Amino acid sequence: MISWLLDPEHWHGSDGIPTLLLQHLQYSCAALLIALVIALPIGFFVGHTGRGTFLIAGAANATRALPSLGLIVLLVILVGPYFKSDLAFLVPSITVLVLIAVPPIMMGAYAGVTSVDPAAVDAAKGMGYRPMALLSQVEVPCALPLIFSGIRSAALQVISTATIAAYVSLGGLGRLIIDGRAQNDYMQMAVGALLVGMLALLIDLLFGILSRFAVSPGLTRRTVKKAGPRHLSTNKK
Repeated sequence: MISWLLDPEHWHGSDGIPTLLLQHLQYSCAALLIALVIALPIGFFVGHTGRGTFLIAGAANATRALPSLGLIVLLVILVGPYFKSDLAFLVPSITVLVLIAVPPIMMGAYAGVTSVDPAAVDAAKGMGYRPMALLSQVEVPCALPLIFSGIRSAALQVISTATIAAYVSLGGLGRLIIDGRAQNDYMQMAVGALLVGMLALLIDLLFGILSRFAVSPGLTRRTVKKAGPRHLSTNKK
């Protein structure tokens, strides 16, 4: 595996590892951004108003049960005739990745808003906060730990699932697995799986660092070490 990775031939051209890695990140980032635009407002609205809880819970469970590979193939068959470019494969793949990313983001936003301390909400209402100000200045900042947790989970699922985009002739790190299987090159397949796993770990670490800086230390129970009391010496007469 190390010799395969160190081979310069595998690091250049349209089938090189940097190109495939960039394609994988493009698919994943596009799907995650679309999912954020869809899921966060829904999660905030339901968590803030308490309306539609049953619907989003049912929708989240239903989308989690969807077979990703089968759904991509079905959408390619249905959508493909309407496009004459790679969009025939790109649109179905991004759609499935968005469906995978929406539930954890939506449920994280919903759970985060509903878990805010009622005393803090009542205090903000007593100070005259309007609903939108209450949501944006009190509930969302307090809900950030669970919001980041949902986004983090969605990112990991999208990155791992984006490998199946190669099954419908797209790029990404999944090409190493699909092409390696077609050529009976098991070393190439192992490298593809290793790179996807390493990418997922790096993204998980990145979101962990971002959440550490974005979330208030008081919400994560992180304490700042304070300097101990100074010992003052007294002069004896």
